[in-house]
Amino acid sequence: MARPKEFDPHAALRVAMETFRRRGYEGTSVQDLVDALGINRSSMYAAFGSKHDLYLKALERYSADEKAKAQEELTGAGPALPALRAFLLSYVDAALTDPERHGCLVTHGVMERVPADPEATTRLRTALGGMEDAYTFLLLRARANGELAPGADVGSLARFLVTFTQGLRVMEKAADRTYLTEAVDQALTVVRASGGARDGGTDTG
Repeated sequence: MARPKEFDPHAALRVAMETFRRRGYEGTSVQDLVDALGINRSSMYAAFGSKHDLYLKALERYSADEKAKAQEELTGAGPALPALRAFLLSYVDAALTDPERHGCLVTHGVMERVPADPEATTRLRTALGGMEDAYTFLLLRARANGELAPGADVGSLARFLVTFTQGLRVMEKAADRTYLTEAVDQALTVVRASGGARDGGTDTG
């Protein structure tokens, strides 16, 4: 007799994360989650708590994934600004290969849950802070490489990039590749100009 398939909470959390990303918090019912997870309500509550508890866990998992992506793509050696361009365009590529353009759970959460939901707000601000840290690290490398001038304010530029990224992830739902690529290239132009880029630090290839 075949043994029943064991419940995998890590896989289930990713399913819940995608459900919230597609539907939003308010648009996701407990029944939607139960159906997506393939378990009954009592099992869901036992594993994750309430819908809100599960949403907070999903935010944490998604934020950890995004942080890992940023660290992998932004903290390597070599020219920094081309790596930044490639990183931003990776979001464009991901959005345009998603027929329904579900977008970013963090971006949706900022628009839907802040500031009314203090617990979600804390987690979302932490996620945005992690992105700011990754951008700061990359911009410090750009400054050390001579892609930005020695006096470049990397903190302000990192906050600009966080703000730009959130706007990009909203516009991914409506704009085409040309529009989004032009926006990315203009953001890189702003970074270079604000940072006082030297000759030779302008390649975004």
